[in-house]
Formats: sequence, structure tokens, C-alpha cells
Amino acid sequence: MIFGPLPIARAPGAVLAHAVTAGERRLKKGRVLDADDLAALEAAGIAEVVAAILEPGDVGEDRAATRAAACLSGPGLSAGAAFTGRVNLFADAHGLLTLARDEIDRLNRIDEALTIATLAPLTPVEPGQMVATVKVIPFAAPERAVAAWERIAAARPPLGLAPFRPRPVALIQTVLPGLKTSVLDKTVEVTRRRLAALGSPLVAEARVAHRAEAVAEGLAAMRAEGAELVLIAGASAIIDRRDVIPAGLVAAGGRIEHFGMPVDPGNLLLLGALGNVPVLGLPGCARSPKLNGIDWVLQRLLADLPVGRTEITGFGAGGLLAEIPSRPLPRAEIGTALASPRRAQIAALVLAAGQSRRMGADNKLLIALDGKPMVRHVAEMALASRARPVIVVLGHQPQAVRAALDGLDVRFVENPHYGDGLSGSLKSGLAAVPDSADGAVVCLGDMPGVAADLVDRLIAGFNPVEGRAILAPVRSGRRGNPVLWARRFFGELMALSGDTGAKHLIGNYAEFLTEIEAADDGVLIDLDTPDAVAAYRTGS
Repeated sequence: MIFGPLPIARAPGAVLAHAVTAGERRLKKGRVLDADDLAALEAAGIAEVVAAILEPGDVGEDRAATRAAACLSGPGLSAGAAFTGRVNLFADAHGLLTLARDEIDRLNRIDEALTIATLAPLTPVEPGQMVATVKVIPFAAPERAVAAWERIAAARPPLGLAPFRPRPVALIQTVLPGLKTSVLDKTVEVTRRRLAALGSPLVAEARVAHRAEAVAEGLAAMRAEGAELVLIAGASAIIDRRDVIPAGLVAAGGRIEHFGMPVDPGNLLLLGALGNVPVLGLPGCARSPKLNGIDWVLQRLLADLPVGRTEITGFGAGGLLAEIPSRPLPRAEIGTALASPRRAQIAALVLAAGQSRRMGADNKLLIALDGKPMVRHVAEMALASRARPVIVVLGHQPQAVRAALDGLDVRFVENPHYGDGLSGSLKSGLAAVPDSADGAVVCLGDMPGVAADLVDRLIAGFNPVEGRAILAPVRSGRRGNPVLWARRFFGELMALSGDTGAKHLIGNYAEFLTEIEAADDGVLIDLDTPDAVAAYRTGS
């Protein structure tokens, strides 16, 4: 890759390294310079720019990141679209992130151009949570490095997800004189919440005397009721392998696999089994909702990962969980999650309420293209993207448009003021966006040439925290549609009136705008006249 100052004459197709202002045009870092850009630079008296030119053997940053991520997204994980040389990987289910640390290190040492960062091994993750990010550092990576990455990742996939498998869990509590009922009741509730956070129900609870024979009887009863995991909370902490709870397990015909754990709080844990049913003698800290060693053991058990002496004795590094002066923040309670990146939740609006005045007598949205109504092409494109839900705004001829979209998983909302222009459709559509959505991508029903992967690239680039709160496609220096808007702009979008779109809002908030280079002219072509439809059909 050639990198450095380039005279304008050598810059066609070069990738701009630093943002440049040329008159009224703002060219951002990473833009592939075209003839219009170069003309604007020359007109502004700019003779050279700092840019990169890819050479044979180079793989562009987005393509390299896409290839690198593709061989990492195995079962339970999925990759987003590439944006500025970055592809994020997300969990598809609730479970534990598994990874081979040595393989991650191997990948990161192939070439400085290619990197991967992950969450810590065995981090509990929710569906849609980001678990890793692949980043290409410069504007391109060597083909040899990308190919080496693919070979290594294929030989031993470094990332995986162990989903939590729901199973019935029983709790036995031993009782001594003086132990308050409220303590026992609180233990049940805390345990129920702890298990629910991992997807498993507490199906039975028994209270027995703090004697080995009573514990043995309780275990036999819980096993007979179909419990697949039994937890025992003692009225007194387990001090030795021969104490009441381990003795009760042995008396029931069970076995002790390990006692003690290098995690604080959580040291006094007993791991055993009754037949094929795991049995845990709980440390006293299990009565608290705070994170402690029992959570680490439960997470692994419920994700069907090995938990034995080897695994438990490996908990020591990082096992100090107690509040200490150097750790001023309190431990999280079970059922809560620390702030963690997740996949953006973006709704899609398909504006399909217009009267098609420029088309004449026909409703343009119902015109057949390749055997399907125009509006169906747009709705199917939105459904093929990661945007959800897909909301179709109706107005003119609503029943006919509904019929054109029959069988599609879309939501409908009607704009009673469709005759007043585009603004009414925006108001109706945005009002229907779920509160859980972070933003909405506004698709026009008369633009069937937009591709689903373009919408996914807009979503991949969306990050209001980093200032990317409005995303729009560009082609040959011209801004097109659809445009993705963060929720913070919904109020101003809904305040628009008449047939005015939101272009002026983009101008007002240029600092939040990120432009995505489109692969074709579909983002610029709206079919609102007979001539435009004829040209689209012939590909001219």
C-alpha cells in the first residue's frame, strides 16, 4: 500500500487519510476520492492530500475485516457488517463465551494490520451482546496475512458460545434452632433469582434438620422428583469433608468430588454428585445476591461445561471478588449486567403512503417490477436486513398496498394525513417505533434498488456515543437514501411539516453525520415518473 502526500492528479480512487474541507464540501477520513471530490479540492486551491493507494496483494479494510470475522462466527455467534475496517461479533443466545486464548494470541501476531479483541473467557453474555471485534488497523491488509488468519481460524476455531441449558433445580436448606424463617425465605428468593438469570427454574425446596441422615433423605426425595441439580444451603458452614452436608451426600450414595475453592467470597464450596445429578454444598455467601464463587460454578454447570477439581482450582487468578479498599465499586448483584456493548436495535420504516401524483393515474408502489409490486421489493429488502421491526406506513390506497405485502412479517400503521406530504408519514412511522429501538432507518417505498447489505452497513456504523448518530449512503459524491436516524432526533423529525424531508436536519447536525459509500446507484434512484420506471426496467 502506498501512503503519504499525493498530488491531486495521482489521487483518483485513493483513500483519504485525514479529513479535508474543500469549499463547502467536507471530505471525511476514509473516503474514496472521485472526480467530483478532486475537482472540489482543485477549486479550493488544495494541491495535494494525504491518502493511501492500494496495490496488488492488498485487501481493502472492509473486505479484510469481513473475511477475518467470517471464520470466527461459529454456532451461537454472528458477525455484523463491516464499517471502517471493523466487524463486530455478537452472541445469538444466552450463555458463556468460550475462547482459546492461545489462538487469539496467534491471530493477533500474524500481522500488525489485523487485530481481534474479545471479552474475557467464560463471560456470561446475552443475545445481541458484543463479544468480540475484528479491526483492520490501516486501510488495507496484506492478502498473505488475511489468508494465514483464515487458515489458523479454520484449523481451530478460537471463539464459541456455550448456551445455558434450562433444567429443574432443587434447594435443600438445613435448619438449626434459632435460625430465622426470614433468612430461609430470603435464601429461596435469592436462589430463585440467581437461577432465573441463567435460564433455569427452582422447582422444589425442602427444609430439613441439620443432620447427615436428614440431608440424605432430602437428596433422595429431590432426585426422585426429577431435579437435575441440587443445591444445599447449610444452617452452619461446611468446615470439613466429614461435616454434616458432605456426610449426608455420602450417606445418600453420592460422592464428593472437591471441597474448597480459591474464590473469595465462596471458599467453602462442596462439589459432589448423586449418580449423574450434580450436588453443590453452598458457601454462606450464596445467601447474598452479590456475585460470588457459586455463580462461576453454576454458570459452567448450566452451560454444560466441565466443572471438576481442575476447573475449580483454576479459579484463583481473578478469584478475589470481595470488596477491598483497592476495589471501591460494589460487586454486581446476580441478575444484573455491567454496561457492555450490544447490537444496535434499529427499526425500519417503509414510507408507502404517497399519492404518486407524478406517475399519473397509477399508484407507483403497485407497479410490477420483475413480477412483484415495487413496494414489495422495498419491504423484502428491509426484512432481509438486520433492521427490526419493519414498519410500513400506509395512506393512499391502503388496502391495495396491504395486499401487495401479503404474507410478509411487517407491521402496518396508517397516516391519516398522507395528502399533506412526507412529514405526516414520518410522524406516523416514528410514533410506531418500539421504545426498545435505538433508532430507525427511513426507507422510501419507490426506491427498489437499495440493497439489504447497504442497510446493514448503516446499522454497523451506527454509534451515537462516538458521534455517528446519522448515517446516509453516498454515491459519486451525492447523498442518497435510506437514512438512519438515532432516537434523539425523532422529536425534530416528527415536528417537520408539509412535503419537506429531513435534508435540512442533516445540515443542522453535520457533526453527527457519517456517510457510507454505496456500491451502486440504487441509493439515488427513486421511481416516481413513468420515464424513471421505464429506465429502471431497461437498466439504463
